[in-house]
Amino acid sequence: MNTLPTGTVGSNQYSRWFAMRYHLRLMMQTPTTLIGVLLAVIFAYFIAVPVFSLLLDAFQVQFGDERRIGDVTGSWTDYYINRALLSPISQSLFWQPLSHTMRVALGVIVISLSLGSVLAWLVSRSNMFGKKWFATALIVPYMLPAWTFAMAWTTIFKNRSTGGQQGWLESLGIEPADWMAYGELPIIIILSLNYIPFVILLLGNALRSFDTQLEDSARILGAPSRTITLKIIMPLMLPALMSACVLIFAKVLGEFGVSYILGLPVNYEVLSTSLYRSIESRHTGVAAVLAGAIMFFGIISLLIDATLLREARKFVTVGSKGVMHRTNDLGKWRMPATMLAGGVFLVSVVMPMLVLFLSTIMKVPGNFNLSNFTLDYWIGSGLETIAESNGILLSNNLWSAVWNTLWIVGIASVCSGILGLLVGYVVVRSPLRSLGSMLRQITFFPYLVPGVAFAAAYLSLFAVPRGPMPALYGTVTLLILALIADEMPYASRAGISAMMQLGKDPEEAAQMAGAGWFTRMRQIVMPIQKGSLVTGILLPFISGINGLSLFVILAVPSTDVLTTYALRLIDYNYTQASNAVVLIICLIAFVGTYITQKMTKTNLAEGLGS
Repeated sequence: MNTLPTGTVGSNQYSRWFAMRYHLRLMMQTPTTLIGVLLAVIFAYFIAVPVFSLLLDAFQVQFGDERRIGDVTGSWTDYYINRALLSPISQSLFWQPLSHTMRVALGVIVISLSLGSVLAWLVSRSNMFGKKWFATALIVPYMLPAWTFAMAWTTIFKNRSTGGQQGWLESLGIEPADWMAYGELPIIIILSLNYIPFVILLLGNALRSFDTQLEDSARILGAPSRTITLKIIMPLMLPALMSACVLIFAKVLGEFGVSYILGLPVNYEVLSTSLYRSIESRHTGVAAVLAGAIMFFGIISLLIDATLLREARKFVTVGSKGVMHRTNDLGKWRMPATMLAGGVFLVSVVMPMLVLFLSTIMKVPGNFNLSNFTLDYWIGSGLETIAESNGILLSNNLWSAVWNTLWIVGIASVCSGILGLLVGYVVVRSPLRSLGSMLRQITFFPYLVPGVAFAAAYLSLFAVPRGPMPALYGTVTLLILALIADEMPYASRAGISAMMQLGKDPEEAAQMAGAGWFTRMRQIVMPIQKGSLVTGILLPFISGINGLSLFVILAVPSTDVLTTYALRLIDYNYTQASNAVVLIICLIAFVGTYITQKMTKTNLAEGLGS
């Protein structure tokens, strides 16, 4: 048998070593794939693993249930699925909360779409008075926590059938019925007012890009208004309408704060509050089943949306570069339309904020005599209250919660923004399309998981030591990690959008000049995309400031934040102080949104966050 000369073997080995060094240097010059793999590993551990760990709890015997189930901890079981779905108690654990959730979701979708569609058309296509001002004003509820409106509702309509202070109406001699004060109707109304801005954002953007020449052409051909609406406008608006429906449905599935405040006093439970109750009572296996059910419905809704969108793509416009926008003259309906928009703004923004503020300066709720007004609940001392003996601004608990909120949410938001930009870089620049696609999907995954369920997943995984990872329950580290993961859908989408708008030419020119990857990122990519980076930081910051679901599960007294502090005051029936804290949260969220728009030179009404 012939063999290669020794010199040839050495030459081949040298060539392979030279090629390896060349590819290594090339990889360090453009380490997109390496960064993508590293990000994929990080997100798999901090997003996918906690969720799958929680779902696994539904099939394994949990600590403390060994005697009841008759098996050792960690063994496989179907006990929790049977208990949650098939047992006599399943009606109150799952089926009734599921029914309530679906009814609330349907009501919210119908009301918010009906009203939001009209308002979107008015601010986009009509000559309504003050159209530019309303385009921004009607989006203000987007900046505020949904449970803010629930607090205002209880301040007005609360009755003492559940204990505590009376509401305004009851103090005036009008006793609201329980169905008006609590339960399904107020939850639907509050959530509808809060989700109308989503419809205005999504449908308004679609209407602004709609070419009115299509309508004009159809009218010239003799088509009546009904045909134009059904055959032209509706098919083209269908993707935006379906996106709004899916967005609202997914949010209602995981909505916790409003249902907690308005539902639990009369035992009106939805899936998220039933999940919370199971976690609080340490029924981890049942909680895992409920969390899995919520995620299942969220995934099904997205699959339905994807199917409908494929059908909707059959309806596209074919035309030239120019798009004609013609404003519709409302004629005699101009003033009524303006009054409608003004009424919605009054009910959804002005009245809740005014009610909350007035409630903080009243000794007796609903008594509007001047002698009843006081600033004691803000700056007083020696108060005869259970929760706080001083005014809220003099409370050490408040300022501790403010500090915890700002630095915990701030660190998590900065990390989310930077990671989101890196995800966008990999998705757009990586030669491996599968890697980019995986990063897109895994960073969007937390959007499908309700905050309560995601917090439960982190609690399930990190409450005990796991290999080299110590137990993190009760630590700031756990809150920051959970917040980063939970806010990645927003941060990654901002990063992807930013990088898609940045061409390769500046980077390639710098690379030819000898600049390394870190230098290019620091001196070219980040400065050019600083607006998008700020957006990717501030949007998670605003969402984190408003967030309740994660904190209510993971926060402990030493890591108390504003939302959990307000919730504890609610539990103490200290209405004045809890409403004051809610106003502070709203102020921080509003200022954060305003700064976002000024720094990024964007307008929320034109699609920020949509």
